[in-house]
Amino acid sequence: MIAYLLRRLAATVPVVLGILLATFAIQAAIPTDAVSAMFQGQLSDNEAAEAAAMLRERYKLDRPWPERFAHYVHQLAHGDLGESVRTREPVADEIGWRYLNTLKLTAAALVVAVLLGLGLGLLAAWRRGSWLDLAATSLSLAGASIPGFVAGLLMVLVFAVWLRWVPVLADGWRSLILPALTLGLIEAAPLARVARSAMIEVLGSDFIRAARAKGMTEWALLTRHALPNALLAVVTLVGLQVGSLLGGAFIIEVVFGWPGIGELAVQAIQWRDFTITQAVILIGALTYVAVNLVVDLMYALIDPRIELGAA
Repeated sequence: MIAYLLRRLAATVPVVLGILLATFAIQAAIPTDAVSAMFQGQLSDNEAAEAAAMLRERYKLDRPWPERFAHYVHQLAHGDLGESVRTREPVADEIGWRYLNTLKLTAAALVVAVLLGLGLGLLAAWRRGSWLDLAATSLSLAGASIPGFVAGLLMVLVFAVWLRWVPVLADGWRSLILPALTLGLIEAAPLARVARSAMIEVLGSDFIRAARAKGMTEWALLTRHALPNALLAVVTLVGLQVGSLLGGAFIIEVVFGWPGIGELAVQAIQWRDFTITQAVILIGALTYVAVNLVVDLMYALIDPRIELGAA
């Protein structure tokens, strides 16, 4: 187990460096930076041009991008995410509490997605070919077809404006309800389809027919035999969905004004503050890698026949 963890962690280093290198190259192709955005329309003035030159020198924006990338990797090796060009604040302070808010939204949405998606998938597989199967399949297809920003606006219109169950501008935990429901409903759609397919395959197995012939109830058959054998496919998709949830959270955070790293990333892109943008990409990549490592470890817990690191 320890050797497997060390190998996986070592394998993440070139992946993360490759992501950072690609984003640095893309940023280098953009003709403007945060300093140009800050002094837009003022660079013709001598004082503004001098101040802009000093800022570019301070943040090494006047250097070639390979040199800036090497400097950034050196900072990361010492635990320094850099400093925001626009606010002059450490990036770790800018991101820290916002990242926790994004994790809250992602976790709440994941709970909604798993409960709803798994429930619809089990219901559709249990009553395959019935109107329940048709309804569950139609709902999952509708959820997969609606863009995130449209779903967010619809949730506000239905639950906040028409039904008035949740205020448009809520405080505390109530402000998490609509964003989590919106993001969770979107991610529940593919989960329901995968759960349905996996359950149908398991329910057609010989050991299920044998258990049914022995007189086992349908509920015990589903929960004790069919569901554990279908969980591998579901857990794999849940791991992949974390990356999708983080990406979708960016849009949902902007729609609902949720103060997470998604909203901060959108603002940073508008400001051309690439130090913050780079940190958000790095944290997102590390989170995705960590979740997939946890999913791999869960395989061995769900099915003891799986050996971690086996060929």
